Amino acid sequence: MATVKDWLASFRLRTLPLALSCIFGGSFLAYAGNQLNTNVLIWAVITTILLQVLSNIANDYGDGVKGTDNEDRVGPVRAIQSKAISPQAMKKAVIINAILAFVSGTILIYTALKDASLTSIFVFLGLGVFSILAAITYTVGKKAYGYSGFGDVFVFLFFGLIGVFGVYYLHTLQLSIHVLWMALFTGFLSTAVLNMNNMRDIVNDKKSQKNTLVVKLGFEKSKWYHTFLILGGVVSLQIGFTVWELPSIFYIAFIPSFLFLKNAFFVHTNKKPELLDPELKKLALGTFATILLLWLGIWVY
Repeated sequence: MATVKDWLASFRLRTLPLALSCIFGGSFLAYAGNQLNTNVLIWAVITTILLQVLSNIANDYGDGVKGTDNEDRVGPVRAIQSKAISPQAMKKAVIINAILAFVSGTILIYTALKDASLTSIFVFLGLGVFSILAAITYTVGKKAYGYSGFGDVFVFLFFGLIGVFGVYYLHTLQLSIHVLWMALFTGFLSTAVLNMNNMRDIVNDKKSQKNTLVVKLGFEKSKWYHTFLILGGVVSLQIGFTVWELPSIFYIAFIPSFLFLKNAFFVHTNKKPELLDPELKKLALGTFATILLLWLGIWVY
């Protein structure tokens, strides 16, 4: 029988900072404009955590039942792979978590949009359902999009454009093109984490017919793609500083960018996919740290 430790491991809590980057990023911009809604921030964080955990356990289930998570896998051993949790138990957990994410998302929408138009409410309800389905179908099902090379697109959308623009709107009830730089920053860096994860797994994914974008591009071309994503994130950050005319104190947020560039160089010169695993956490935490440093800058200022 699975233990609490087994379940916590399957939740992959180390992925949460990256998932929360877009939430805190969009909320930072709302705060900078004196429009932060604390209740929206709280429920957005809860909903995002539930969606990320849902994605993680659904990924464990999908790759587990398909046999993609096997003895040749390079990264951490997964719950179904190790038989710590049965496929049946994991499937039930996916369903329960999906329900919790829907309830939490509905509370978030009510909290933010109770006085807004019905159109706004239905749009966000639709996005909420879409988010839940996307979290599950990345690896689950016969037409799982993660097996067809579309994972990068969905990560860029949800961890970037939808995440940042969505939470900013829930705070302010406004859309602004000036938010785009933050959406691009979190989107590019989140996609870079996925790309590096898929580069690490390229050998086993190819054997398992999991046709990620890395498998389609090949290991060497994926390095150039990774460099593009990293540079895209750093340039987007600089654009944001220019657009918002942020004071010099905010440049502390560029400190992690040196780690991003170091990561791009390491990936570009690396020959062994398995050596990329430790770099995943560094890139994810660096992205989150950038957002936290922006918050620190505005508090100090």
